[in-house]
Amino acid sequence: MASSDFGLTGPAELESALRVKNLQYFVTRRPWLDLYGINVRPVAPYGSISRKPYVDPAPIHRYLPDELLFEVFARMTSYDLGRASCVCRKWRYTVRNPVFWRNACLKAWQVSGMVENYKILQSKYDGSWRKMWLLRPRIRTDGLYVSRNTYIRAGVAEWKITNPVHIVCYFRYMRFFPSGRFLYKNSSQKVKDVAKYMNFRASKAESVFSGHYTLSDDKVEAAVLYPGMRPTVLRIRLRLRGTTTGANNRMDLLSLVTSGVNDDEVNGPDEDILGIVEGWQDDETHNPDVPAVSHKRGLTPFVFVPFEEVETTVLNLSVEKMDYFVPG
Repeated sequence: MASSDFGLTGPAELESALRVKNLQYFVTRRPWLDLYGINVRPVAPYGSISRKPYVDPAPIHRYLPDELLFEVFARMTSYDLGRASCVCRKWRYTVRNPVFWRNACLKAWQVSGMVENYKILQSKYDGSWRKMWLLRPRIRTDGLYVSRNTYIRAGVAEWKITNPVHIVCYFRYMRFFPSGRFLYKNSSQKVKDVAKYMNFRASKAESVFSGHYTLSDDKVEAAVLYPGMRPTVLRIRLRLRGTTTGANNRMDLLSLVTSGVNDDEVNGPDEDILGIVEGWQDDETHNPDVPAVSHKRGLTPFVFVPFEEVETTVLNLSVEKMDYFVPG
């Protein structure tokens, strides 16, 4: 039985083997086709440095897992992430993770809403959160916008011999928050002194007033209420720009208008005064005792000063040393 089986199957197997051998003359072998999609590392010469296994010399990379490094970056501000990306190649690739920039964008434009932000992301920025962060105008919340203004005031003449003049310097301070609110203050104090109490816990003696703002493209509409016997609303129009891409460190003051409002229109200092005065003309006032005034002086552009630079900024210098200062 076994011999009959071998006798039947043997010639058939030999015939198929001969057929495959004959086909090899007609089929060209292409072994490189099996390497598509496979990363092949070239073999380095024997004894070279590249032949040895690579070990990152930085202790932070050897002992800190990637998961913890990701958590550290997730708790950084977007501007600190930009600085961290300049440290090394590994940090640069890690910082480019779109999760970091998605969180930063949704926080910066939270007033617009998540749905609107996603629409803008797909229509204007090709779905890139990092590109949206760099190119879309946004108001910075990690510092103060400062406008330095000067004017000359005549002094008191002495014995008709001298006619002195005084250079008066004052600042406009604005601090914005992602929620759509901002703080405003006029003062002759330096930046390092004002930055300490530019918050919602400031007392009335500090004369820090809160208001609301909206951002549309690069245009900023803001309004703040001065409470008192004759409530006065300050309407501000600004244009946002930057000295470099993504900086957003300048704001041009387009108009500054003060108008009167009725007592029954405002319920308190925390009310959204911008919604009340929306659509008002520049010469419109609702209180005849407080006429509408469009200010033409003191419109110097705002310069952004981060909180970590309030002690060292040139805006803290005296008037005699600031004649060269140009906002840019």
